[in-house]
Amino acid sequence: MKVVLPDSSELELPDGATGLEAAAAIGPKLAEQAVLVRSNGSVQDLRLPLQDGQQIQILTTRDTDDPDALYVLRHSAAHLLAEAVRRLYPGTKIAIGPPIENGFYYDFEFPEPIGEDALEQIEDEIRRELKEGRTWERREVDAEEAKRYFAGDDEPYKVELVDTAEGPITLYTQGDFTDLCRGPHLQNSKPIKALKLTSLAGAHWRGDEKNTQLTRIYETAF
Repeated sequence: MKVVLPDSSELELPDGATGLEAAAAIGPKLAEQAVLVRSNGSVQDLRLPLQDGQQIQILTTRDTDDPDALYVLRHSAAHLLAEAVRRLYPGTKIAIGPPIENGFYYDFEFPEPIGEDALEQIEDEIRRELKEGRTWERREVDAEEAKRYFAGDDEPYKVELVDTAEGPITLYTQGDFTDLCRGPHLQNSKPIKALKLTSLAGAHWRGDEKNTQLTRIYETAF
């Protein structure tokens, strides 16, 4: 198959080749620095297969001002936040953690309330994760397998999200933490150079005041 690069040249690849394999075919440095594929205005995880004739642009760690590249970096940082919270506060239930305009947030149900003084400890734990290094692995599963996994992990919010998910169900794992997520994600945590937990807030699950009130942690990363 062939894919079309931004300069309109064609790159020949084996059928089913991924974005990362396309980057490697162009050069090892590009493969090392690649963070996502952009195609017809949409973003695509590097780990996903490409289609014959697809027009692609491979964004890298050098594209620090590109909003799509920054989105992926911050989304991956959100998963590091969730891993840190789970490690520091066993029994915490994890809800959702999307990127937003100036950073990202993640909603949690803590066993006991936390205050602003907890942010520094959580931030230190994320920095420890970055020092250790993390890579992201993507796995596609069926809904029943995903529900069994999260039920076994005592994550009721994730089970509910599986029930309402559209399209393929994908799990991303870094370290000993696995999350329900569409992606895309970084290959590894090396591109995350700076981060800061900024504030706490209350937020009801799914925005419904009849539901459990969760703790929302805001963070930014670059």
